[in-house]
Amino acid sequence: MKMIADLHLHTVASNHAFNTVTEMARRAQELGFFAAAVTDHAPRLPDSPHPWYFSSLKRLPDRIEGIWLLKGVEANVLSLQGELDFTPADFERMQLDWVIASIHSDAFCRSLTEDDATRLWLNIAENSYVDCIGHSESRAFCYDYDTVTKVFAQKHKIVEMNGNSAVARPGNEENLRALALACKRNGTSIAVNSDAHSIYRLGCFDSVLPMLEEIDFPMELIVNASKENLIAALREHQKPVAYRMEERIVK
Repeated sequence: MKMIADLHLHTVASNHAFNTVTEMARRAQELGFFAAAVTDHAPRLPDSPHPWYFSSLKRLPDRIEGIWLLKGVEANVLSLQGELDFTPADFERMQLDWVIASIHSDAFCRSLTEDDATRLWLNIAENSYVDCIGHSESRAFCYDYDTVTKVFAQKHKIVEMNGNSAVARPGNEENLRALALACKRNGTSIAVNSDAHSIYRLGCFDSVLPMLEEIDFPMELIVNASKENLIAALREHQKPVAYRMEERIVK
């Protein structure tokens, strides 16, 4: 099982990360990736860049260092109602290629009941600007995986299998497996990401891929398992970059 993209990366714009956009793109190219997404932290976290950074991302070219560079953000969930630290008007202005919604305790709270976490993610599912659900397997925010992944599938939300969770959030491996099984059962798409904060962790999926192989997770449900899957997912989310990718491939 081999991925063709890493869709959750942080650059020095998130100032606890260590490499530039160009350095991350170059490393992705060295690893043979087709695409990568830069997803620095949105404003509620203290290490985040100025909001202008996200509006300016569209000035970067589609391709950097030989790969497709998706311009994105890791937005913070701020409430049980699914409020994020960017508004719909912000998302319209920024025109991002890839939006991850994640819970960070520094931006929201330390833990939730299962009922509250379930309600939160069901509300996030209604947000048309959110493409991907970030590292949601934490036992501090455990939710009803079966109920929510059914809705995620209906609303075309992609659930992240985070390769950094074993390091940053150890002890949640069984939750990640249960989440993956719920996604498989309910036909919910996933993305296998590294959540890398340096070139040395980019593409590190070793804590996730063996588990997905063990449960025989369908390749057609992994958006970054093939160019075709990724382009189809971006098209489904009405991202103009998908059409530019297709045009380039045809040429």
